[in-house]
Amino acid sequence: MLRLIISIFISAIVPLAAKAPEGWWNAAWAQRQNITIDASAEAANLGDNLTDTTVLVRLHDGNFQFTGAAEGGADLRFVSADGKTVYPHQIERFDNLINEGFVWVKIPSLKAGEKTSMNLYYGGSEGTGASLPADAYDSNTSLALQFGQTGENFTDATKNANNSANPGVTSDGGVIGSSLRLLDTPLVIPASPTLDWKSGQELTLSAWVRPAALQNNAVIFSKSLADTSVRLLLNQGVPTIQVGNIVSPAGEAIPASVWTHLAFTAADGKIQLYVNGLPTTSITATLPDLSAPSILGGLADGIPDAGTEKYNGELDSLIISNIARPASWLKLAAISQGTTDVAQRTLFLAQAESSGGEAGGHGGGGAMEHIALFGDIANNMMFDGWIAIGVCLVMIIVGWTVAIQKFNYLNKIQKASELFLKKWKGVSGDLTAIDHEDSSSINSFGGTADARSQSIIKHSPLYHIYHIGSEEISNRLARGDSRKVGLSRRSIIAIRAALDGGLVHETHRLTKGLIFLTISIAGGPYVGLLGTVVGVMITFAIIAKSGEVDVNSIAPGIASALLATVAGLIVAIPSLFIYSYLNSRIKETTSSMQVFIDEFVSKMAEFYPPVGKSPTRSKISNNDEAA
Repeated sequence: MLRLIISIFISAIVPLAAKAPEGWWNAAWAQRQNITIDASAEAANLGDNLTDTTVLVRLHDGNFQFTGAAEGGADLRFVSADGKTVYPHQIERFDNLINEGFVWVKIPSLKAGEKTSMNLYYGGSEGTGASLPADAYDSNTSLALQFGQTGENFTDATKNANNSANPGVTSDGGVIGSSLRLLDTPLVIPASPTLDWKSGQELTLSAWVRPAALQNNAVIFSKSLADTSVRLLLNQGVPTIQVGNIVSPAGEAIPASVWTHLAFTAADGKIQLYVNGLPTTSITATLPDLSAPSILGGLADGIPDAGTEKYNGELDSLIISNIARPASWLKLAAISQGTTDVAQRTLFLAQAESSGGEAGGHGGGGAMEHIALFGDIANNMMFDGWIAIGVCLVMIIVGWTVAIQKFNYLNKIQKASELFLKKWKGVSGDLTAIDHEDSSSINSFGGTADARSQSIIKHSPLYHIYHIGSEEISNRLARGDSRKVGLSRRSIIAIRAALDGGLVHETHRLTKGLIFLTISIAGGPYVGLLGTVVGVMITFAIIAKSGEVDVNSIAPGIASALLATVAGLIVAIPSLFIYSYLNSRIKETTSSMQVFIDEFVSKMAEFYPPVGKSPTRSKISNNDEAA
């Protein structure tokens, strides 16, 4: 059975590697995945044809092989199904570490009720076929803000450079990557020729919003000049559009703490409001002549609030167009940019396929001949050799499974530890700022870490040790009559012992499973050698029995016997490199835990001195002694 499986695998891979699939765009790209955009009734159910539409391609480890792509997605190419046209794209985020990507692609044509296909290529040259990110948006797009920057002004993704005038607070919990967190300070987008409005002109504004709470007339978007204004509001969750004194009728309220797609269009004397891609209420009005800044989350300075409130919540993917987009455009945006089941059916990525050709410009004919020879050798292998190869195959599966799991685990705890150290740096200056009797205070580092940060940090071994130390401090402080009771030297020694115990536990967790790699390193060559020796013995026994001593009778048996040794080395060599790399990273992690324990104990001794000594007095006395 094993022989049949390997023979089928070899016979299948040779023709695939010898010739790239039909319609391959560029032989220098190793991988491609077909992307289908479904506008039929089974998915988006669009009623209009769309041209030059920018769609979001959401990549994750469930639909994309991040290990095959260049850092930051520099080699991504989106190409028409016939392999002739490269579509412009803009990368909002592409993280090879956490396996997450958000890419905006401009599709020339989408037909109503039909499926449109294109191909995503990666694993090639970073320069060939590249386009400017701003080309991913058509000329009618005035502004596209995605809020990916942190601590700096937000950059417009279009060619118009309508960047924000001030930075904003971002959150990693956006519906598409990062989002803008609005509370007290609105975001100002300066006036510009591409954002100024002419009386009666067409317009489309769309964005994702997630209100933190229901408010009275919370201002999501405003553009005001003296007595002239246009505002997009949420009144107790009900989206309304206000032009001057004209307010749209109340519709259905949207819930708090849930992402919702809001949009409005202006055309033909009517302003139409959309919620999640569907039209709701409207007013009979036209856009006024306005050359003023666009404000997100409030009103411009000097404009009377008139009963409005600053918007408290998040906002993501703000897009403004100088035309009235069709209803199908807004429906596609609301569906495809979301995370619902309909969104997954609307934009679907097929399994990756390999070119197998002369990827990167290197010839592959000689390599293919060698692969074919392995097939011929396998056909002459005896039963004992297949047993050895079967054992090696099991070792490969087990060892590499452990290696992949360990790689993912180490990457996860590395990211978690980096975030933990940032939060720890903020509280290590005064451990008494953490309420050690309150688990929520411990988990949030005294309220400095939000829920998303806590969910990441909890994977860090440093956090586990920190948690042990905090619990030990809490237990000993609780024995006194006051929270100001310090820790005795004996208590500090006991706490350090608990921390060291946590270190041992975390070290065991880090090294768990590595024994399978060491078994592969040590046992693989011996298993292969055993198969080879037995194969050679049988070959010579057959030769002695038959009396044929020519090369043609000896070579096939010897070659097939040596294949077992090759299998053993294939098991051992990669396992050796992987083990060395993993062991090195584990040692680094263990060292960082040891350093952290020393720092934690030092901080604990400093801020929880024995009874009768305050941290401040201890420091003063130490300074006096030094003096």
